[in-house]
Amino acid sequence: MFRYIISMLIIAVAVAGSAVVFFPSYWEHRYDELIARHSRVYRLDEKLVWSLIYEETWFRSWLIGADAEVGLMQVTPLVAREWAKETGFKEFEKQAAENVNEFLADPERNIQAGCWYLEKLREKYRARPAETAMTLAAYNAGPSRVEEWTKDVDAATLPEADFIERIGISSTKSYVTSILNRYRSEQTKTSR
Repeated sequence: MFRYIISMLIIAVAVAGSAVVFFPSYWEHRYDELIARHSRVYRLDEKLVWSLIYEETWFRSWLIGADAEVGLMQVTPLVAREWAKETGFKEFEKQAAENVNEFLADPERNIQAGCWYLEKLREKYRARPAETAMTLAAYNAGPSRVEEWTKDVDAATLPEADFIERIGISSTKSYVTSILNRYRSEQTKTSR
């Protein structure tokens, strides 16, 4: 009996140890194919989208945020309805109108709508030195805040570091910095 208990403990420790090694990789990369596909559709870098999802929800598709944002990319119901309408698919419009939380809990729909919105925001800042930081700040705090933080400078030439310093909400500054650091780290991994 004692040998049996010891054997079971050894097996349990081995399983737990391998889960620690392999589970985070699975957890963090189980949506990679969806992220890659929808990033291509909206001309976004998949590593940026992956880094944003990592920051927003750590790949938990069921999360609902404090302001009713839903799913992996924490998409708001308003954005989901705008995206559904723009697709022209009546079924998407119907689903988003009837039960937006259920609609956005679907990882595929969430990533589609989130990528659409991220690209829509990015259009405003395209070709600026702080394009990515401004896009992320707008995604987190809204485009009007980005305008507020750049109202007294030439935003078209403002360097990224200077823009980040101007972010007036500490949680947004941390959000942008964290995503940019993770994104650039992911870019470096694949360039090796």
